[in-house]
Amino acid sequence: DSGLGNIKASPSDPSRNIDWFLLLLQAAVATIGCFVIYSASRTKQADPFTFVTRQVVFLIAAVIAMVVVMSIDYETLRERSRFFYGITIMMLVLVNVAGTVSGGPRLSFDLGPLRLQPAEFAKATVLLALAAHLAEERSDEVSYPRFLGGLIMVGVPSALIIVQPDLGSASVLVAMAMGVLLVAGAKLKYIALISAMSVATVVAAVISGIVNRYQLRRIEAFFNQDSSDAALRDYIYQPRNAIRAIATGGLTGKGWLQGPLTNAKNDIPVQWADFPFSAVGEQFGLLGCTVVIGLFALMLLRIWRIAHLS
Repeated sequence: DSGLGNIKASPSDPSRNIDWFLLLLQAAVATIGCFVIYSASRTKQADPFTFVTRQVVFLIAAVIAMVVVMSIDYETLRERSRFFYGITIMMLVLVNVAGTVSGGPRLSFDLGPLRLQPAEFAKATVLLALAAHLAEERSDEVSYPRFLGGLIMVGVPSALIIVQPDLGSASVLVAMAMGVLLVAGAKLKYIALISAMSVATVVAAVISGIVNRYQLRRIEAFFNQDSSDAALRDYIYQPRNAIRAIATGGLTGKGWLQGPLTNAKNDIPVQWADFPFSAVGEQFGLLGCTVVIGLFALMLLRIWRIAHLS
């Protein structure tokens, strides 16, 4: 008994190894997400279904990808992890040379109706390669040489992503790598080391000018949301209104499609992409926010449990 899936089924039944509770949680979050995206974008576009339709299309593609991945033994993925890693590094190098410039950064390849962003693939392939690398350690703890090798594996793509520059994706990749290292048994002092190196890398990127000025402005605005500085006005406007939307939601919210800030055209201009949680807060209040955060917490617990069992 693995403690997961349909434990009453025959051991040869594939459904025995599926965590149905986790799938239910994911379905709930995806459904809530669609309703929130619709409510947050319907007044901002000529067609109110533009962004929710796109979200549903991506969800269908994600389900297909999930089924494909679930049908492949993860040992097979492990055997090909270095190949996937190599392809990812090649794509990250190419995007810095021949990628499409969008608003300053060079993040993606323009393929007509779609834009291919290598940094998003890196979040999966780099972690797969890191997990395969760490799995070769047969002790309960990750040795320093093994940790150092993993650090290099994460550091190379992270540096290429920072150069684009895409500080957000690089930060997410490093944070996810820390999670893999923790599950693998890395010592806390190793985690402290990678944290210090990450901070040093960001500082170096800022000093060298790799990080764009507008990205620094966004960070500055985050910590100075009450500033009257004219240079920060445009950066403060959306997050300030997003916080207002959450604050005015109260305990139970104003109701779906009833939030004044969420339904206004320009109060939170890119709410469906940058601040969807503020739509939850205004429309469903503290109770709605608690439900959403609770669903994510349960998902993380199930994912953590599967990682240990694996």
